[in-house]
Amino acid sequence: MGILNATPDSFYDGDPSFSIEKLIDKGKRLFDEGADILDIGGESTKPGANSVSTEEEIIRILPLIKALSKLGPISVDTRNPEVAEIACAEGAFMINDVEGLRNSKMAEVVIKYQVDVCIMHMLRVPATMQQAPVYEKGVVQDIFNTFETQTQTLNNRGFSKDKIWLDPGIGFGKTVADNWEILHNLPVFKKLGYPLLVGLSRKSFMSKILNKKPQDLLAATLAMNAKIYEHVDIFRVHDVKEHRDLIDLFSYRSS
Repeated sequence: MGILNATPDSFYDGDPSFSIEKLIDKGKRLFDEGADILDIGGESTKPGANSVSTEEEIIRILPLIKALSKLGPISVDTRNPEVAEIACAEGAFMINDVEGLRNSKMAEVVIKYQVDVCIMHMLRVPATMQQAPVYEKGVVQDIFNTFETQTQTLNNRGFSKDKIWLDPGIGFGKTVADNWEILHNLPVFKKLGYPLLVGLSRKSFMSKILNKKPQDLLAATLAMNAKIYEHVDIFRVHDVKEHRDLIDLFSYRSS
């Protein structure tokens, strides 16, 4: 899954100039480099980020969906049900909800359009999620319980299990130790029977360990994704070309 942030303030690839034409070209390049899915987002959800208006989020992503959905599957990274509905109507095949269906209206949208949905775990909201995150039962158990509750809600509505993805939300209300514990316990989440999406690309827990900026974390990102390769079904990444090589290499079977 290639990341296409239509935002001026994302932690790694935010673009203050915000040109739709440049973003469409980047989306085309990510598909050319081997992305199976493009994940388009119009609101930064980095730690401390403030929300944007529904209208602004739609203005940012709608031209990209229209232009790029002709080239391959489009996921839309949003926590706003109104945005999700417009995205689905325009042909998005997946809603990547960083709030994990916390807003019940989001479940209504994915059920109405029968699109895939990724349920991500996040503590609180982006503006406050990194303010002393604590998990009384442990971070792995908390995520597991959340996934179990939210998937059951969809199952009870007759929503197909084949359309549900899970993302433990690396960096979303987690300490460095929490992130490390999650990555060492991915098989726990697989017990729920759903494919797993992981997005750790260039994230700050690696910056804190290595004392490097996000721009210098490609090697670390590749190393971490190689380590968890056997447990992950979708890697959400900024660097598609390099990860395409990693996946093709690891999935090689000699005749």
